Amino acid sequence: MKIDWDRRTCARKGHVTYAPDDPRLRIRLRAETALGDVWRCLRCGDFVLGEPHGSGPAADAPLVPRGKVLRDLFILRFLAIERAVRGVFIVLVAVAVWKFSNSQDAVRRLFNENLDVFRPVFRHFHYDLDHSPVVGSIQKAFGYKHSTLLLVAALLLAYAVIELVEAVGLWYAKRWAEYLTVVATAAFLPLEIYELTEKVSYLKIATLVLNILAVLYIALAKRLFGLRGGRRKFEEERHSASLMEVEESAGLSV
Repeated sequence: MKIDWDRRTCARKGHVTYAPDDPRLRIRLRAETALGDVWRCLRCGDFVLGEPHGSGPAADAPLVPRGKVLRDLFILRFLAIERAVRGVFIVLVAVAVWKFSNSQDAVRRLFNENLDVFRPVFRHFHYDLDHSPVVGSIQKAFGYKHSTLLLVAALLLAYAVIELVEAVGLWYAKRWAEYLTVVATAAFLPLEIYELTEKVSYLKIATLVLNILAVLYIALAKRLFGLRGGRRKFEEERHSASLMEVEESAGLSV
């Protein structure tokens, strides 16, 4: 089923109307009804009863996202939410590592005490905690130096900041954020592939696939790095979808 992104957005945010000064263009966007004047919405193209939201030269009319541009914006905001959730999670992990570095001995004692309590329980289910890779990784972490743990926490925090900055930029469809997302995500792809060679999991596979698709989609759809005509073609595509400019061209050609 094809989604009508224009009407879907108007249903949530309301219509956008504008009264241009040019009489030839104005007559194409305005109509008279028994209930009063109606103006064409610059997003969905439907006629809306009531006064226009703005007026003036056609060049000053708002460039309202329509069609494919709206669909791209929806996908960017989905990626922005994913980046924001990941960024917040990494911040929490960084804080946990930092707190652990300041109370390493106490956490080790608490862990070992609880391990002694749960060891017989897990043995009952034929699971040996002493040879568990998870337990082994935690015990290995206890041997890290305080300075090493602080460095890990700092790197995690820096990574989280990048993710959160990406999230904000993508939400507002900033072009610099699209470049940052492609570069930062692509830079971590080799690491994600290497982790899959160490141990395969559905979460790792899903994350890798999502990141590859995000890199390809943003780079191609937004024409980054000169792809598919670059920024010039991207701007031409945005303006060609503008209802005001479409009607202006049609009106002047009559």
